[in-house]
Amino acid sequence: MKSCKVLMPIGGLGAKINQEAFDNGMKLGPDVIAIDAGSTDSGPGYLAQGMCKFSRAMLKHDLKIAVIGAKKGGIPLFVGSCGTCGTDNMVDECAGIVMEIFKEEGFTGKIAKVYSQQKSEILKKKWDEGKIHPLECAPAISRETFDECTNIVAVLGAEPFIEALNKGADVVLCGRATDTAIIAALPVHWGCNVAAAWHGAKIVECGAQCTDNEEGTGVFLTVDEKGFLVTPLLPNTHCTPYTVAAHLLYENADPFRLTEPSGTMVTNEAVYTQADEQSVYVTGSKFVPASQYTMKLEGAGITGYQNISLVGIANPKVLADPERWIRNISVYVDAYIQKIGIPHEDYSFNFKAYGYNAVIDGPVPEGTPPPREIGMLLTVTAKTQELATQIAKVFNPSHLNGVIHIIIGLLATPLSYLLNTDAMIYGIMPVVVNIGAQYNIPAVTIASMFISARVMGTSLSITTPSVYLALGLMGLSYKEAFKYGFKWSILLGSILVLISAIIVH
Repeated sequence: MKSCKVLMPIGGLGAKINQEAFDNGMKLGPDVIAIDAGSTDSGPGYLAQGMCKFSRAMLKHDLKIAVIGAKKGGIPLFVGSCGTCGTDNMVDECAGIVMEIFKEEGFTGKIAKVYSQQKSEILKKKWDEGKIHPLECAPAISRETFDECTNIVAVLGAEPFIEALNKGADVVLCGRATDTAIIAALPVHWGCNVAAAWHGAKIVECGAQCTDNEEGTGVFLTVDEKGFLVTPLLPNTHCTPYTVAAHLLYENADPFRLTEPSGTMVTNEAVYTQADEQSVYVTGSKFVPASQYTMKLEGAGITGYQNISLVGIANPKVLADPERWIRNISVYVDAYIQKIGIPHEDYSFNFKAYGYNAVIDGPVPEGTPPPREIGMLLTVTAKTQELATQIAKVFNPSHLNGVIHIIIGLLATPLSYLLNTDAMIYGIMPVVVNIGAQYNIPAVTIASMFISARVMGTSLSITTPSVYLALGLMGLSYKEAFKYGFKWSILLGSILVLISAIIVH
């Protein structure tokens, strides 16, 4: 009976292969090591920028384990959707890492690079010829859509892996491909049950996610002429009919149908049998060949640049109503941004209050006690990175303390009771101006509030000789004057600070 054994050591290249699980898988005698390196779970940003969600060091960690295992076992290594997004440069990046490993380990062999990135001019021609159609339930597209994308990839099937293998490749590094194509390629090529190959590939695409212990990282797939067997790689991990069948719900609108470039896998008559304590054997799957071979196109474009800042808040007044704080600071800063001439259409911003309602969006149920503290995350999106950073800097002082310049102004009146004019202007004001600069508050803002409020305290300053002269002429003591004038100087000083704040901003 024809059979093919596939080691799937990790659900995503770079997520850290478990060495123990990998070694257990190699002991089972695999015919190929297959790893999916791509995902759209993290959003379109990686495709738009042609970047990987994992660091180079993380990719090398997993590739080194896989390459060494493949070379020692004399079997091929298939990697699909290189670098998360599957763009050509990510295929080249992975190839560079594999060549480094070859050199370090003294290996030789053929490395096949399969590109799937598409040129917009060619796609527009295909569009004009009626060969490109919108996906069901997907957003509408037009001819202009192709130019709006910075990167477009075609999602390949199993054929490129088979072709590369036929040409003698030891390692196949492919651009964007379906998760299942990477795994199903060799079983299909060897003449195993086609439906079982695709169905089994779907089940093991995310490694141990089809088991009762996701920490197991990897699984082992055996495809024969009738069905397929799924086996975990760690002793404390189990596959059950429930965990295996349930994975068809993952990233799939219909749990009984999965469309691939070459056809559709149908599982409504599949039978899941517990083969032993850890393994499940599946039969009854069907595969309906497509009347026309198709490949899905994935495209993404850069629509803006972002800057984020995070601040921890434990102020009880803010925590009593975080949404009110967000509204107030948004109105305040938005008005300032408009004043400096940045149009609304060039930027946007939003807040998320972690520890309050950032994860579960919407109003907090009535009666919910205030949080002990929250993490306020500000995200600014703008047309350029420079503009996003500029706006975030405007937010920064307000984000940290939106009224620091007002507080400094309010302190000026009581300080003037103790210090003369020279000390206030030449000694204290340069200090508070520097404090404001640390929060990106202009010197003129600090100075105007400080000087305005200082005036109201000068008439009661204990260091001003003219105060004593005036009191002597009126026959009053300083104590009597201070007792009467204190509340009025504080009140008028506060009013001047607020008027200055309005005028300056």
